[in-house]
Amino acid sequence: MEAVSNQAAIALDEAPKSAISDRMSSLADSLKSSLASLGFAALGMLTLVGIWWLVSIVTKNEIPTPAATWEVFKTLLEDPFYDAGPNDKGIGLQLWSSIVRVFTGFGLGSLVAIPLGLLLGANDFCRKVFYPIIQILKPVSPLAWFPIGLMSFQSAEKATIFIIFITSLWPTLINTAFGVASLPQDHKNVAKVFGFSTWQYITKILLPFSLPHIITGLRLSIGVAWLVIVAGEMLSGGVGIGFFVWDSWNALSLEKVISAILIIGIVGLLLDRVFTAIENKVSYAK
Repeated sequence: MEAVSNQAAIALDEAPKSAISDRMSSLADSLKSSLASLGFAALGMLTLVGIWWLVSIVTKNEIPTPAATWEVFKTLLEDPFYDAGPNDKGIGLQLWSSIVRVFTGFGLGSLVAIPLGLLLGANDFCRKVFYPIIQILKPVSPLAWFPIGLMSFQSAEKATIFIIFITSLWPTLINTAFGVASLPQDHKNVAKVFGFSTWQYITKILLPFSLPHIITGLRLSIGVAWLVIVAGEMLSGGVGIGFFVWDSWNALSLEKVISAILIIGIVGLLLDRVFTAIENKVSYAK
């Protein structure tokens, strides 16, 4: 009995050590994976800069070199929030104005797209009636919607938000409808067995199952919204990163244009990463 007790004590003593070892191994693997990802990202950026440098040489510096653009980029970041009048604002204020417009249009689009997607996914009749309309409207360019928004709202600001709204809602709507329509019959049977009300069915069965599809749609929609904002602000003028690009081109400052392109790309990447992280959290595969 004493030998058995000693073995049990040794086993209990080694259990925490084994757990710590497994934890350290997991952290090491995670660190290696992160370093590998950073290495590949750095390699990609070096490749991009190399191609950019070659293009500058071939065009005899008509396309600014990375070094020249970097100097202008640093200048933009030195005081990004200065405000010297309606047509002279820092890049930070321009960017913030664009982000506010994007999330306003994106938020309004989501408020329409998610309930409508739930309806189309759950109701076969509605899906057959409205899906052809969606397929007609979805490919329309945001620039084509701008005159309609301008006529409807009599404001370039509201027209820009309108085109973000009308072009960003489709991915969320379609993905939501697909998620709801793919709900297995077993899930519906469970709701019937437990006698769920319509509200309980939506909140306990329908939404949890379709949530990963909804988040995927939202991730695609925010990408569309961020893509559209540049074109919209070029037409509407005023303040925003799109207007900054157009104004810099009119001033013949390609360095500022390229700097703005880099900022647009970085912000777009960050938005995608945020929604991808949310998508991974709610995905059943995780």
